[in-house]
Amino acid sequence: MSRKSVIITGGAAGLGAGIAQTFAAEGYRVGVLDLDPATTAAAAQALPDAVALVADVTDEGAVQAAFDAFGTPDVLVNNAGILSLGALIDQSPAQFRKVLEVHVMGTFTCARIAARALRDAGRGGAIVNMTSINAVTPGPGSGAYPAAKAAIAKLTEHMAVEWGPLGIRVNCVAPGFIDGGMSAPFYADPRVRAVRGGAVPFGGLGLVADIAEAVWYLASDRARYVNGHQLVVDGGVTHSLLRALPRE
Repeated sequence: MSRKSVIITGGAAGLGAGIAQTFAAEGYRVGVLDLDPATTAAAAQALPDAVALVADVTDEGAVQAAFDAFGTPDVLVNNAGILSLGALIDQSPAQFRKVLEVHVMGTFTCARIAARALRDAGRGGAIVNMTSINAVTPGPGSGAYPAAKAAIAKLTEHMAVEWGPLGIRVNCVAPGFIDGGMSAPFYADPRVRAVRGGAVPFGGLGLVADIAEAVWYLASDRARYVNGHQLVVDGGVTHSLLRALPRE
């Protein structure tokens, strides 16, 4: 049986690095795709059989070159993202647009290239996009992030409908309060950790490994009939509004 392969965007650090480690542990050949050559190379070297792929996910030519160098992957994980925090009323159009470009256009660009390659190879595959509980319950001061993640959630459903007949499953994972990735500096504050962790019914913050395992599941054959689904991994916090309110 030939070995399966995966490309993970934003794979050099944070959630992406954790996802890469999980796939590597499952025997996948891993393509670590990220912006910075040094950190991308270091992340790839830390894995047993990985390739460093340097590209900006909004640059179609660079992404295509990265895919050509790696070969057609069985799995694509669209994890690359940025933040531009602040109140919407204070966000400039340029700030708002940049977040949408990286998250939405980056996801579309990488997924389209992967889907076309799989179609041309006559193979099925799996794509896992990254959303957020902000797509369901926007957090104040998050800028364009909630809108971008909501767009990815709907784009995932659209891709699932159009590409399912090609044998390509498309799903997404919506992380909650995760102690890692872009949220790591935020949770370095003990007060924030206590308040956020205390709001989660299951108790405490989630781990990078919790998200990585969810992504691997959706990409694996164990999820062979799961298509167009958003898997929320948040310890139940998106359902806990009434829990936080006084009873009287």
